[in-house]
Amino acid sequence: MTGCLTASCFYRVVTSLLLKLKLQAKSPDHFSWQGTNYYACLASRFMSLMTSSRLEGFLMKYEPHNYQIYATRYIEEHPISAVLLDMGLGKTSITLTALNDLLFDSFEAHRILVIAPLRVARDTWPAEADKWDHLQNLICSVAVGTEAERRAALIKPADIYIINRENVQWLIEESKLPFNFDTLVVDELSSFKNYQAKRFRALMKVRPKVKRIIGLTGTPSANGLMDLWAEFRLLDMGARLGRFISHYRLDYFQPDKRNGQVIFSYKPLSGAEQRIYDKISDITISMKSTDLLKMPELVSSEYTVRLSDEERQRYDELKQDLVLQLPDGDITAANAAALTGKLCQLANGAIYTDDGDTFTIHDRKLDALENIIEAASGKPILVAYWFKHDLARITERLQKLHIPFSKLDSADSIRKWNAGELPVALIHPASAGHGLNLQSGGSCIVWFGLTWSLELYQQTNARLWRQGQNAETVVVQHIVAKDTIDERILKVLSKKDSTQAALIAAVKADLQV
Repeated sequence: MTGCLTASCFYRVVTSLLLKLKLQAKSPDHFSWQGTNYYACLASRFMSLMTSSRLEGFLMKYEPHNYQIYATRYIEEHPISAVLLDMGLGKTSITLTALNDLLFDSFEAHRILVIAPLRVARDTWPAEADKWDHLQNLICSVAVGTEAERRAALIKPADIYIINRENVQWLIEESKLPFNFDTLVVDELSSFKNYQAKRFRALMKVRPKVKRIIGLTGTPSANGLMDLWAEFRLLDMGARLGRFISHYRLDYFQPDKRNGQVIFSYKPLSGAEQRIYDKISDITISMKSTDLLKMPELVSSEYTVRLSDEERQRYDELKQDLVLQLPDGDITAANAAALTGKLCQLANGAIYTDDGDTFTIHDRKLDALENIIEAASGKPILVAYWFKHDLARITERLQKLHIPFSKLDSADSIRKWNAGELPVALIHPASAGHGLNLQSGGSCIVWFGLTWSLELYQQTNARLWRQGQNAETVVVQHIVAKDTIDERILKVLSKKDSTQAALIAAVKADLQV
């Protein structure tokens, strides 16, 4: 039984006893010494002590690094804080430590909401709260699942409420529950970079009610400086980078790619980057893992596959069809994303047809993956895929080879991977890129198909290349189809250039238009 669940059970038992004794032990809105009924506080603290003795043999002693102590203090001392910590530096434990102090030492926080990606909300935050000895008094309520389950989790007494970002709009606009949180944690602040998204607009409606806000991310501007405006608009309500995106563009950017009056992208003005950083520096700390930790060596390599003459002819014919479908034969920002997706499919060996079926071109990457797994001699391998037909084809090949594997899409599959029970695990960067701790299960990741997103690429690699990795070396291996867009995307990722201009240039180069 986890600490959060055990704590909840003890609270119900003790409170029930107090009620039977006709003591006024109404359920408090939160478990802190300030603003709660005396007897309910007594129940919750007694419950925590009992939980401590139950879990004593399972708790880890928290011995923070100096940078973690500094980051914790920074959060406590700044009502608005952007904590930009590199992957693997322990953002969750740092933040929980600060929240624990704010709840029970300084009494500056009373009702806390954490917004995080689904699996991070469901697995990582409660697991971290249960893991460390100094956090054993914290009571977490995870509001994921069905509407009834979310509603029940948000109603029951707790110190910290955790919800996945997909349900932010539901919480604020549809649940009819009062938004009475005074402290807000946005885990993976970069997921609120789209100021037109429904969840961003919903959260901005209640932002004035929040007295303290903490934004966490390792990649605040993976796709360029334009991302920063929405993120800091949420944090400080426009105090530093302005209240309107149009003013931000005018102050720091100039038009880049355009078609007449239609502007597709912007590029920073000279010196704009430093001016932006200066504006946000008073509420921001940034740390990189390579500067602060003894990280394992990161080795990046390529496994090149070559198409046969027949496969190359089929590949070139399909690629030429894409060129013929272009309006006026021109590649713009409007069609570059769709084109790069099709080119990546071709490189991986299959492509979706107009009727939704999959047309197979080659199995070279599947053969390469089989060779890599065989050469690993039982060493666990994490395989990153992008398209659904990649997953289907990889699954079919592994089943044919009778190799045990699992897709990492549940708490149980993640547990099995970290326990060393899976020789092969399959992961999709978009659903498992943020916050998951997978370093216990292995030290080798193979990219079957590449993603254009620098943020997802870095975050996925950081599931293994992070603090707590016992191996001296983490290997990131890319299966690259020669003379395809794979080579160009890998080059762009290595340069950490994920701008729209680089995308268009890569597609143009591959299609030779």
